[in-house]
Amino acid sequence: MTIRPIRAAAVATVAAALLGAGALPAAAHPYRPAAVVAGHADSLHPEDAVWDAAHHRFLVGSLRHGTVSAVRPDGSVRTLVDDPEHLVSVIGIQIDRARGRVLVANADPGVGLRHDPAKVVAGIGAYDLETGRRLFYTDLAAVAADGGRHFANDLVLGPDGETYVTDSFSPLVYRVRPDGRASVLVRDDRLATPAGAFGLNGIVRLGHTLLIGKYDDGTLWRLALDRTAELRQVALSGPRAVGLDGLLYAGDGTLRGVTNTLGGTGADTLVDLHSADGWRSATLTVRAAADPAPTALVAGPGGTVYELSGRMDLLFKGVTDDRFTLRRV
Repeated sequence: MTIRPIRAAAVATVAAALLGAGALPAAAHPYRPAAVVAGHADSLHPEDAVWDAAHHRFLVGSLRHGTVSAVRPDGSVRTLVDDPEHLVSVIGIQIDRARGRVLVANADPGVGLRHDPAKVVAGIGAYDLETGRRLFYTDLAAVAADGGRHFANDLVLGPDGETYVTDSFSPLVYRVRPDGRASVLVRDDRLATPAGAFGLNGIVRLGHTLLIGKYDDGTLWRLALDRTAELRQVALSGPRAVGLDGLLYAGDGTLRGVTNTLGGTGADTLVDLHSADGWRSATLTVRAAADPAPTALVAGPGGTVYELSGRMDLLFKGVTDDRFTLRRV
C-alpha cells in the first residue's frame, strides 16, 4: 500500500502561509496545517506526534533513530532532540507547555539503530522545547526494580505537572514528578500480558481519572488517581478493539483511538468510545482508517485531529520507508 501524496498546490499554499507568518508572534500566528501533511525523512518511522502550539509545528518521535523532530511546512523535518546516551526508540511524546519542554517515552522494540539486546530499556526523558537540551532522564525499569522486561509506551500529563507512563511489557503504570523522580503508581496482574505481547498502551487523563487501553485484548481500564487500589475495567459494548493503540480525549466527551495489526490480529481502524456513566461502561464504534498501520491520533490546532501513520508495518518487516502521514480525520 502507498501513502497518497498531498497535492502540490496545497503544499505550496500551506508552505507560503507558514513561511510568510514566521516572523509573527505566537498569538498572531494563524497556522492551519493542510488536510494531509505528507512527511518525509530518512527512515524516521514516527510512532507518535504532538502539536506544539507555542512554536506552531508538529513534533514527531522516531522509532528507528530515537530522535524528536519538528515537521516543516513541506513535510521535511529538523531534528530537535538527539540524545544517543539514553534514547533508543521514541514511543510516546507529550508537551509540558507550562515548563516549556517535551516529554518522551523511551523503549527498545528491536528495530532502532541503537537497539541493544543486552539491555532493558524503559524510561522517560524531558527536553527543552527551544534547544532540545536534556533536562532529566529517568530509568523506569530501575524504578520497577523487579528484574523483568519493560517497555515505556505512552504518557500523559497529570495534575501539578506529574506524568503517567504505561508499560507494555509489565502490568505497571508509573508516576513521574516534574523533577524526574518516579514511582510505581499501580502494579496489577489483571494488566499482565503473555510473554512477547504488548499490553498497556494508550493513556489519557480526565480530571483525576486515567483511562488506559490494553493493546493485546482491546480492553479499557479506569483508574482514579486518588484511589489507585480501585482499578476497574470499563465494560465495553460493540466490536472488540484488539490492537488498541493511541488514545485521544476529544472536547465533546468522545474518547478516540486507533487500532492496528502490528502486534496481533486487529485491524487498521479509527475507534470512538462514548460513556454515559463516568466511564464505568462505554459504547464502541469503529470505521476503517485511511492509512496503513495508524498508531496515534494527534490533537492539532483549532480542534482538528490528525491520524498518524509512520509505516510501522514496514519497519517491523525489516523494510524502511522515508514517508509518514498526518491526515486530518
